[in-house]
Amino acid sequence: MGILSWIVFGLIAGFLAKFIMPGRDGGGLILTIILGIAGAFVGGWVGTRLGFGSVTGFNLGSLFTAVIGALILLLAYRLIRKS
Repeated sequence: MGILSWIVFGLIAGFLAKFIMPGRDGGGLILTIILGIAGAFVGGWVGTRLGFGSVTGFNLGSLFTAVIGALILLLAYRLIRKS
């Protein structure tokens, strides 16, 4: 996928992650995009290692994997900011 596709996909994954796990995090839209894009990469890497699949394009499996990765990063971000 092209870089623009990754940004759009990351934006969607980041918004879904924030919807699933709302909170008063700083950063706003920029942080959401960054968490979503990084979450897509993390989710793809973890999913591939565990045999669940990877982020391969615009499909529901890839979106689910990216959102799980974004949730993992959002949780880690909150734990780091809390301490």
